[in-house]
Amino acid sequence: MSQPRALFAGSFDPITLGHVDLIERAARLFWGLVVAVGTNVRKAPVFDLATRVAMAREATAHVRGLEVAPFDGLLVDFARAKSCAVLVRGIRGVDDYAFETTSAHANRALAPELETVWLVASQATGFISSTMVREVAVNGGDASSFVPPSVAARLAVKFPRATL
Repeated sequence: MSQPRALFAGSFDPITLGHVDLIERAARLFWGLVVAVGTNVRKAPVFDLATRVAMAREATAHVRGLEVAPFDGLLVDFARAKSCAVLVRGIRGVDDYAFETTSAHANRALAPELETVWLVASQATGFISSTMVREVAVNGGDASSFVPPSVAARLAVKFPRATL
């Protein structure tokens, strides 16, 4: 059996070093990897979709066989359109596990042919979240150790009082 193509989705607002770590690891496991940058109707993004896609492309330019693409709508429909057989999700802790279990069940009900694979966040980056990065930046803190350099530069423009 050949390796399947996989999809790793998120809002990436902004993409963090934790995301990059998971993307690098997933890219080694699958024949091809699509990083799907989407909209989350429950969140008001700090960065617009085009900027989030650009940041994801810049942060992952070194990863071979990777496609970064914007999406909206159902993740399972996008996965089918991109010929992906696997959904890759990151797990940082028990809260993520609970949320991702529910999502995996819903995705399986909508698209039984798709498998969900969880990668446990690395110890070095497992505490990083986009929400934390935004909180640090908004409040004038230094978030540069949590994000790729190109993202840190954009945060410094967006939040000028941040010490990046």
